[in-house]
Amino acid sequence: CTLFSFLLFVSTMTTTTTTTTIPNTIDTKKTKHDTDAIPTEMKTREESSNNETNTSPIVDIWAHNLDSELKKIEEILEKYPFIAIDTEFPGVVARPRDSFKHWLGYAYRLIADNVNMLKLIQLGLTFYNEKGESPQPHSTFQFNFRFNLSQDMFAPDSIQLLMESGLNFERFNKDGIDHRKFAEKITMSGLVLNEDVRWICFHGAYDFAYFVKVLSDRDLPSKENDFFFYLEKYFPYIYDLKVLLKTVHCIKGNGLQQSANSLNVKRIGLNHQAGSDSLLTGNVFFKLRELYFEQLMDEKKYLNTLYGLGNRTFIHR
Repeated sequence: CTLFSFLLFVSTMTTTTTTTTIPNTIDTKKTKHDTDAIPTEMKTREESSNNETNTSPIVDIWAHNLDSELKKIEEILEKYPFIAIDTEFPGVVARPRDSFKHWLGYAYRLIADNVNMLKLIQLGLTFYNEKGESPQPHSTFQFNFRFNLSQDMFAPDSIQLLMESGLNFERFNKDGIDHRKFAEKITMSGLVLNEDVRWICFHGAYDFAYFVKVLSDRDLPSKENDFFFYLEKYFPYIYDLKVLLKTVHCIKGNGLQQSANSLNVKRIGLNHQAGSDSLLTGNVFFKLRELYFEQLMDEKKYLNTLYGLGNRTFIHR
């Protein structure tokens, strides 16, 4: 399937909806992150902001510098084709009311319904080569999307969590990237639809669900099999750290920060910001590979399986 024929096929994608309940408030935070306290070695928000252009590997991308930074990313990709990903989004506002034969069906419906109703807020991408080395001086690119608290739907507790982590929603509304413009440019950049790229995530179901929605400019399909079709077209090779960690019993904790602490991997930047989280995800991945999976990373049982959703083969069983 060529790039243009695939994009044409995506443009014909249709979806169906299920009945959901939307509470006025909900005590739900981003479930893929743990709630550990911010490490003491982490920079303060002010320090992080002041040093960003000098010492931080994380580059903030807004509407005004999208084109220039994407050009840099295209050059980086040639030598650094491993990409760690993280997203920030407005939480969970709805839950399926249908009955399901399997819990994976419920899990996908939960993700799809919420992703279809909400907007992506932030996307972090960190680049590595096959040895786990990163480009210098900047390895991480944090895309900040347009989001309006007065108009866009969100779970209040999730937005409060992001505010406490340093997100300025006034700036997101004023300077944020348009989702459609981002999709057009990122599709032609070589990052997606590229079999030479390896994607790394931690509990990445929501990350890739939002990414697929943005890229296709359509709601996610109603069936898991259709979702995995688009997922594998856009992102042919995915490693989910949460899946890998289930086979390493000596690593304590279920969250990303807890796993990093167990492996003595330090965080750079602020927790619950997509750039910092993607950087930590990638560093934990390569540390884990070095210690436990050096010879196993190409095994099919680890590839293209998203924690909590399974994979395309599993849903046919």
